Amino acid sequence: MDRVTGADDIRRLLASPDVIVGSVAALTETGSLVVASGSGSQLPGYAGGAARAIWIVGAQKVVPDLDTALRRVEDHCLPLESVRTQEAYGWPSAVNRVLILNAEHQPGRGTVLLLREAIGF
Repeated sequence: MDRVTGADDIRRLLASPDVIVGSVAALTETGSLVVASGSGSQLPGYAGGAARAIWIVGAQKVVPDLDTALRRVEDHCLPLESVRTQEAYGWPSAVNRVLILNAEHQPGRGTVLLLREAIGF
């Protein structure tokens, strides 16, 4: 698909894929997933638009509670992501949207793969 003429079709396909694979900024000890996004492009699929969601999470992202998770987003993830986006796109990142997933409405829809090693930031 052409990214200019088919931009709306691409956006719609990304919003409701059959399967979405990604990560999160933090995982609380009680099981809440915290996702921070500059553009929000992954959020529809994460929130329920995708039939299945798989999150791959490094062990360093596990935090005690939601307050700690939100601090991790601002104090740890954002500065590192800003360096990455500055190099890739020429501008810093921002936390424009935050999604907190506490449970799945449909059992079995979401899978969290918790890795012992640190991946991502």
